[in-house]
Amino acid sequence: MEAPQKRKEDGSRHRLGHDLGLRLVKMLNILLVTGAFALCWYGYYANHVVMFPSPYRSLGIVIVFIALYFFFGRVYDAFLISLKRISEMFYSQVLGILMADAFMFIMLWFMSGSFPNLLPALAALAGQILLSVGWCCIAHQWYFAHFAGQRTGIVYDTRRGMEDLFGEYGLDKKFDVQFTCSVEECLAQKMRMLWDMDSVFLCGVHSHDRNIILKYCVSNDINVYMIPRIGDVIMSGAKRTHMFHLPILRVGRYNPPIEFAILKRLFDIVSSALVIVVTSPIMIGVAIAIKAYDGGPVFYKQTRLTKDGKKFKILKFRSMRTDAEKDGVARLSTGENDDRITPVGHFIRACRLDELPQLFNILGGSMSVVGPRPERPEIAAQYEEEMPEFALRLQAKAGLTGYAQVFGKYNTIPYDKLQMDLMYIANPSLLEDLRIIFATIQVLFQKESTEGVAAGQTTAESAAMKEEKSA
Repeated sequence: MEAPQKRKEDGSRHRLGHDLGLRLVKMLNILLVTGAFALCWYGYYANHVVMFPSPYRSLGIVIVFIALYFFFGRVYDAFLISLKRISEMFYSQVLGILMADAFMFIMLWFMSGSFPNLLPALAALAGQILLSVGWCCIAHQWYFAHFAGQRTGIVYDTRRGMEDLFGEYGLDKKFDVQFTCSVEECLAQKMRMLWDMDSVFLCGVHSHDRNIILKYCVSNDINVYMIPRIGDVIMSGAKRTHMFHLPILRVGRYNPPIEFAILKRLFDIVSSALVIVVTSPIMIGVAIAIKAYDGGPVFYKQTRLTKDGKKFKILKFRSMRTDAEKDGVARLSTGENDDRITPVGHFIRACRLDELPQLFNILGGSMSVVGPRPERPEIAAQYEEEMPEFALRLQAKAGLTGYAQVFGKYNTIPYDKLQMDLMYIANPSLLEDLRIIFATIQVLFQKESTEGVAAGQTTAESAAMKEEKSA
C-alpha cells in the first residue's frame, strides 16, 4: 500500500476515535448537569406547577433545559476540552449553567403564578457547579492522556511570532510546534517539511502561495489553520450561483434581506426600551455619583461614525476628567492606569455601566445592539491612512457590542478588529446577533477585554497593518 494512502486511512481512523470519544465525553457533561436539574425539578418544582400534571409534559421541561444548556454551552465554548484551560472551560460552563437555570426559573415563575421557592434551585445550581468542576478536570486529563499533541508547523509571511501564542493561550499541549519557517523557505523545499505534520498554521500568507500549500495539505490529510487576509474575509460572504454552466461566487456590499433589517430594527427598539426601564434606577445612581464627585457634566457626548460614514453623537456616562483631552488630541485609553479616569469612572468602566446611555442611541436609530463599534472620525482617519480598508466597517450600522468586542480585546490591533467586523458583516443573521449578545456576558468579567493601549497612543499601529498595506 502506498504511503499517502496508508496515511489517509490511519488519519481517518484516528479522527473517528477522537471525534467519537469527544462526543461521548461532552454528552456525559450534558447528562450530569441535566441530572442535577431533573432531580430538582421532579423532587420539588414539578409538584408546585399546576400547568404540568402529566409526566410527559413534565419531561418536556427537562428537554427544554437540555436545549438551553446546549445552546449556551455552544455560545460560551463550554465544551472545548482540547482548546481551553481547565479554568477557562469551567468559567464557560458556569456561565452556560447560570443562563440555562435563569431561563428555566423564569419559566417556572410564570407557570406557577407566584415567585417560586429559590432554595431548591440554588441547591441544584451548587450541584451542577460541583459536577462541572469534576467533569472539567477529568475530561481535560482524559483528553491529553489519550491524544498526543498534534505535530505542528508554522508558515508565515507578513505575520511572525505565532509560536509564542501557543504557550500564552495554553495551547502548547494541543499543538506541538516542530518548526517555524517563511513561506519562501517552505516552497523552496517543495513542502517536504510538512509531510509528517498533523497541522499547519498559515500566518498572513498571500493567496497564490497559500493555495499551493493548501492543496498539498488537503491531499496529504494535514489540518490547516489559516489567519485570513481582508480579501479572504470578504469572500467568506460570497453567494453561490450558476451562470454559463459554471459555478459563480457573487460578492457585493453589505445588503441584508429587507425582512432581516426590519426584524433587527424591531429588536433594537424593544430591547433597548426594555433595558432602559429595567436599568433606570442604576443609571440614576451613576448620574448622582458622577455629579457628586466633581460637579461636572454627567454625560459625555462624542462624535462617532456609523453606517456609510454618517456622524452622530454617542452618549456615555463621563468616566474621565472634564479636561481629559484639553489639547484637542484624540487618545485611546491606556486602561486602569490612565490618570484621566476618575474614581467613579474606574468603577463604572469595570462594571461597563458607562455604556448604558448608548441604549438611547439605539432607541433613536443611530446605533444597533449588534454591529461594529463606532470609531471617532479622527482616529478612523489615522487608521485609514495606513489601511484604507478600515472604512469597510462602515457598511453596517454601529453597535453597542459586536464580533470584535466578543472575540477581541480593547487593545486588539485595528487590522484584526476589521477582520472580525467584516466576518460579522459578511454573514448577517438574527441567530448570530443573539449569539453575540449572549457571548458579550462572558467578556464582561474578563479583565483582558478592557486592557488599554500604550500610553499616549492615538492609534494602535502594528507591523501587520503596515505589511498588509505594502503587500
